[in-house]
Amino acid sequence: MRPSQRPGPRRDLAERLPHGAQRDTSRDLGCTEGRMPTGEQLLAETEQLRKALERRPIVDMARGVLMAAWSCTAEEAWQILVHVSQHSNIKVHDVAKALIATTQNEPLPAPIEEHLLQALARWRSSRDG
Repeated sequence: MRPSQRPGPRRDLAERLPHGAQRDTSRDLGCTEGRMPTGEQLLAETEQLRKALERRPIVDMARGVLMAAWSCTAEEAWQILVHVSQHSNIKVHDVAKALIATTQNEPLPAPIEEHLLQALARWRSSRDG
C-alpha cells in the first residue's frame, strides 16, 4: 500500500523534510524569484482581499437573482455573470449591482441587458442541447 492510500491523517510536510531543512514559504506569500514581498506589496494584496470580501455578498445576491429567475445552478449563474462581464467589459461586481437594482424596479443598463440576453440564450441552448 502506498503512503497516499493509507487511512488516517497525512504527515505534515515539515515531517517529510530532511532533518534541519526548512520549508520555503516565499511562494506561499506571493514572492517572485525567491524574494519576500515588500510591505507595500503586502498592503496592496491585503486591500485587494478586503475589497473582494466586501464585494462577494453582492455577487452572491446577483447569482441568487439569476437562480430564482431562470432556475439555474449557482455555477451556471456565475458563468452567466462572467459572460456578461467579459463581453460588456464591465466588472462582475458592477454587473451584479445592476442586476440587483432591477429587483427595485431600476432599469438594466443597455450594454448589460444586451449581453445578459446573449448569455441566457447561450445557457439555454447548452442546457437543451
